[in-house]
Amino acid sequence: MKKYLLFDHDGVLVDTELWYYRAGERALAEIGFTLDRQQYLRDMTQGMATWAQARAAGIDEATISRRRVVRDAYYQEYLRTEAIEIDGVLDALADLSTHVRMAIVTTSKRADFEVIHEKRRITGFMEFVLAREDYEHAKPHPEPYLTGLRRLGATREETLVVEDSARGLRSAVAAGIDCAIVHNDFTATHDFSAARYRIGNLSELTDIVVSG
Repeated sequence: MKKYLLFDHDGVLVDTELWYYRAGERALAEIGFTLDRQQYLRDMTQGMATWAQARAAGIDEATISRRRVVRDAYYQEYLRTEAIEIDGVLDALADLSTHVRMAIVTTSKRADFEVIHEKRRITGFMEFVLAREDYEHAKPHPEPYLTGLRRLGATREETLVVEDSARGLRSAVAAGIDCAIVHNDFTATHDFSAARYRIGNLSELTDIVVSG
């Protein structure tokens, strides 16, 4: 039986992956650059995303810095106005909370995370949240999930990571922790061959943690 769950956040607990992409796409379109979605998804698996294509096209760092500020503003706009709920998440967490201890390990910045959860109840099921400011090396480096293990006082064998991206899966595998990949349309083309489990939604986790 698993005793601990470490959840990724975007695409797992809230449906935000597409809106993060769209915010960057919009910010770059304003300077005449078209962000290629398939390349973005490939870059994402390496821990890169919006700005890799811009740099490869010769856009200078000062311009990227200005566009990053614009992207961040657009993203928060989307977080406040678009439907980002994932059906069944609260019910699944309520059920899981009777079996395991849970926490969130996300690459989201704390400011974005707080906007998302201003009026949501997800964090009430979690012992803590590790945001991007809480560790040095982002996914796919193992540091985020190793930090989560230490905070929980958990062993690798007792823990399951829940992810939706190849970047997150690589982080979990590098940390030596089993990973369950939950389906997300935006990241469906990623390579998940190293995942221990593939699930359609979070309600399937209860059987996994009880039996595995």
